[in-house]
Amino acid sequence: MSTPLPRLHAITNSDILALSDLTERATVIGRSPDVALHARAPGVPGRMLVEFAEVLLRATSVGGARLFVNDRVDVALLAGAEGVHLPAGGLPIPKVRALVGPDRWIGRSTHSPAEAQRAADEGADYVFLGPIWETPSHPGQGQGRERGRGRTRPGIGVTAIGQVRAVRIIAIGGITPDRVAHCLDAGAYGVAAITSLWRAPDPGSAAAEMLLLLKNT
Repeated sequence: MSTPLPRLHAITNSDILALSDLTERATVIGRSPDVALHARAPGVPGRMLVEFAEVLLRATSVGGARLFVNDRVDVALLAGAEGVHLPAGGLPIPKVRALVGPDRWIGRSTHSPAEAQRAADEGADYVFLGPIWETPSHPGQGQGRERGRGRTRPGIGVTAIGQVRAVRIIAIGGITPDRVAHCLDAGAYGVAAITSLWRAPDPGSAAAEMLLLLKNT
């Protein structure tokens, strides 16, 4: 890869896609090349995800952040993303590498050290590992969409980070500025967040605070 892997990953979802000030938030979060803006919106049609990725891509042109696309390799290629991030049950990494070539980052979401190590062995450049701290369950998990609502997913703890070797770990799940140092001390390369970045009263300041911690810890 021609550029370093960003250490702060701003993850989106369908709710973020619907924000009226999405462009403004993306622009202030992405004021550093050490930020990856992830176009992630499960269930959204391909055309809409391409448009979403293009919004984020324009935001990267202001501050130098990097565009990553989740799950959809075709959208990543169409949008000119620098990385493609695969879900835990997504496409095999070697096959994705054959499609995107050697110059794009490939990551995988994992939920245990064993999963993370398997992704590393398959050739992932980095992995999301988590949830490190307890987080709300995603709607649709479990038996029926409503079972995920109002429930929580237990965290696997920061000690899980140190159990994975030979791959960059991006800690995810319950990440806030005051938890960044704990992740780095445990061996994480970087962190990923949704709410504490996109829903912050001042998203730019939230991103800047996390970036400072990532740099100085």
